[in-house]
Amino acid sequence: MSDPRITSSIFTRGAVDLSALRGTPAPARPATPAQSGPPTGLPGAPAGGGGVFVIDVTEATFQSEVLERSLSTPVVVDFWAEWCEPCKQLSPVLERLAAEGNGAWVLAKVDVDANPRIAQMFRVQGIPMVYAVVGGQPIDAFSGVVPEAQLRQWISAVLKAGGVDVAEPEDPRLDEADDALMSGDLDAAERAYRKILAESPADAAAEAGLAQVGLARRVAGADPQAALTAAEGAPDDVEAQLLAADIEVLSGLAEQAYRRLVGLVRRTAGDDREKVRQHLVSLFTIAGPEDPAVASARRALASALF
Repeated sequence: MSDPRITSSIFTRGAVDLSALRGTPAPARPATPAQSGPPTGLPGAPAGGGGVFVIDVTEATFQSEVLERSLSTPVVVDFWAEWCEPCKQLSPVLERLAAEGNGAWVLAKVDVDANPRIAQMFRVQGIPMVYAVVGGQPIDAFSGVVPEAQLRQWISAVLKAGGVDVAEPEDPRLDEADDALMSGDLDAAERAYRKILAESPADAAAEAGLAQVGLARRVAGADPQAALTAAEGAPDDVEAQLLAADIEVLSGLAEQAYRRLVGLVRRTAGDDREKVRQHLVSLFTIAGPEDPAVASARRALASALF
């Protein structure tokens, strides 16, 4: 599956009719560690803790494991498939954060190939797709692979919506900026991030947020498939390649985007080469220097330049 359109905000909201999935409740069972999906190596419940934070969900267990569980504990539903490479980037991060949450919320994994009815009820058009369910109802969702810093902000908002006490953010200015970005108010987000950077020029989170604002603006109104097709037919068209790389990043294909632009650096010179280099560096900023894909792409860029 692939997301047919990309909007200025990676976060989406909308009503979901789950009535068709509300059947006879399946027999309740304790949560168990996920046994399928991308391997993560996460441990099960801590000794004596009695709680496991990642569960597999099927159509037979959806009501008990998601709807009924969400009445007392927020549930984050991760729609994935074995063939989905972006899912293999996002799922391990979600599972690690679920374990870190120590039971404050539960991650429910849904294999869309094995459970197409659930995916249909949630109107899943592309994966990875993640929904938050609180009080028996979906309250928010996002698609694609997002930076961990934003993922943490989103989970924090879900917990607050579920009545879970969460620690206040270390920097309320950043919280305000992230909220504006998530809601699609790019002008407000840019002002907030720039204000932070004016006071703290080395703030990596604000730099990443500002870079994402730029990314969202560049792809606004673009038809992803048409842009990728145009780029395929014009490998030396700088603007077409830059837009294609932006779309790939928002679609969870950052490594593919990095390879595209490193290759373009090798084929260009002068102002064009510098423009491509700067664009690639801005995409690195979104993921952050600790991302292994960024480290690898930086080495490839250095080789292409020198």
